Amino acid sequence: MKVLVDTCVWSHALRHKKPDLEIEKALKEIIMDGRLAIVGPIRQEILSGVATESQFESLKEHLSPFEDVLLQAYHFVKAAEFSNRCMRKGVQGSNTDFLLCSVAYLEKMEIFTSDTDFVNYRKYLPIELFERQ
Repeated sequence: MKVLVDTCVWSHALRHKKPDLEIEKALKEIIMDGRLAIVGPIRQEILSGVATESQFESLKEHLSPFEDVLLQAYHFVKAAEFSNRCMRKGVQGSNTDFLLCSVAYLEKMEIFTSDTDFVNYRKYLPIELFERQ
């Protein structure tokens, strides 16, 4: 099964001076297995806020082998539906989070994240989270 990797996971692996070794290992395994998936908004988040041009170029190069899942109108409609469903239950989230949930659900993917908000979303949304071994 493909795994949609959230920004926080990329950040742990590519930006932190002291990366989380468990996250880094799991990400490497997903890449080696050819199961990694990324969407444009995550690519943008990873590349945004980079201090220097050389860091930007290095990050861009690290991400270049991975093709984006092509987003369609139905992904955004489902994201809005998921946002509304969670909001009615008192669970708030970002548009990007609900877009990840939507893409993962519609494309039958797991979400790899260290963001605990997704545990709350999972209570009300039919999403699968990637569990590190």
